[in-house]
Amino acid sequence: MADLQSIKTRFGIIGNFPALNRALEKAIQVAPTDISVLVMGESGVGKEFIPKIIHGESKRKHQPYIVVNCGAIPEGTIDSELFGHEKGAFTGATTTRKGYFEVADGGTIFLDEVGELPLQTQVRLLRVLESGEFMKVGSSQVQKTNVRIVAATNVNMMKAIGDNRFREDLYYRLNTVQIDMPALRDRKGDIHLLFRKFAIDFAEKYRMPELKLTDDAVSYLENYAFPGNVRQLRNLVEQMTVVEQNREVNSTKLAEYIPMNANLPTVISKTSGSGSSSSDFGSEREIMYKVLFDMRNDINDLKSLTSELIKSRGNADLSSQEKNLINRIYTPEPAQNANPSSLLYFENNNNNQQNQIHHPTIISEDNEDYNDVEDIEIEEARPESLSLQNNEKDLIIKALEKHKGRRNKAADELGISQRTLYRKIKQYNLEE
Repeated sequence: MADLQSIKTRFGIIGNFPALNRALEKAIQVAPTDISVLVMGESGVGKEFIPKIIHGESKRKHQPYIVVNCGAIPEGTIDSELFGHEKGAFTGATTTRKGYFEVADGGTIFLDEVGELPLQTQVRLLRVLESGEFMKVGSSQVQKTNVRIVAATNVNMMKAIGDNRFREDLYYRLNTVQIDMPALRDRKGDIHLLFRKFAIDFAEKYRMPELKLTDDAVSYLENYAFPGNVRQLRNLVEQMTVVEQNREVNSTKLAEYIPMNANLPTVISKTSGSGSSSSDFGSEREIMYKVLFDMRNDINDLKSLTSELIKSRGNADLSSQEKNLINRIYTPEPAQNANPSSLLYFENNNNNQQNQIHHPTIISEDNEDYNDVEDIEIEEARPESLSLQNNEKDLIIKALEKHKGRRNKAADELGISQRTLYRKIKQYNLEE
């Protein structure tokens, strides 16, 4: 059995943190066996090194080693990728294809992001783990395979099981041995070592001088949370190697790249599904109220403008049709019974609370003297009915009266087709 330091040198692993050493020791110990291994850890901590060590120290090291990113394969094709398919099994299956479990027979398969597997594929995988048998997509023939499975995930598996996103029996089958990779924020003593290793590598790669950290910069890195772990540190060093002219990096310069108080996206937990939906509904209803009230105010403004135009024109210039239209606009509608939860009920209650209601004066045909014409008072205090059906009916009547019953011109005025107008006339019994 290889010792720990030789494994670190062989696979380029930097660090002496006890939790990291324990993870590597467990990988070396289980390597000679065929036990299934589940690697747990955050994204970017280096989980991919564990299956490499297990495969390299096992008796399968001369057999295929295949890495499968379960989260990157579409749900519709993952069964075909893993287990293969027969010709004609689905649209586009023009030839027979071998899956990863058939190609890697005798070797090792690393299932990265195994928590993203669909439930149907999880059933197939469970059968492979229990009996070593699988069937191609579109085939009824059972095939045997001798494959060791090492899985890794950054998903909280117990939560995924509770949410019915992962099978509990598959979890315990994969988790025969669990190896936990520590986050970089817990390996404070290893951060400077990793920085120096990356700085040397990228300086050689890009043929540039090596980056060096000041004491305050080292302290800044050790206190930084590194949500992206080792991957984030590596990308940081590569970026600074290429961009920075000054090869000595202090904490001020680091703060420009990785601010300590960075505002990262936060996941807000929902208290309950019903509460969230009711809140959304309430906000939408408020928006609807506002739109309708704005429309009411616009109508009142139009009525005010109409009043001024009537006064400026005089009584003699008004036709009988215009007078009828004025009567219809300014005559209050009778109160309607409405549901207490409806908008109409809300408006009517507001009307009842008004102390004074001003009714317009109807212009008489008999009196031609403009001085005897009373001013038309605008019913600003009384909100109009917000019933869309009533407003639509009134608009149709007004258009028909304006065009003296000619339905084609009324339809053009309303901006609808003649067929729609005929249907509306029949609906509101306006055929007389």
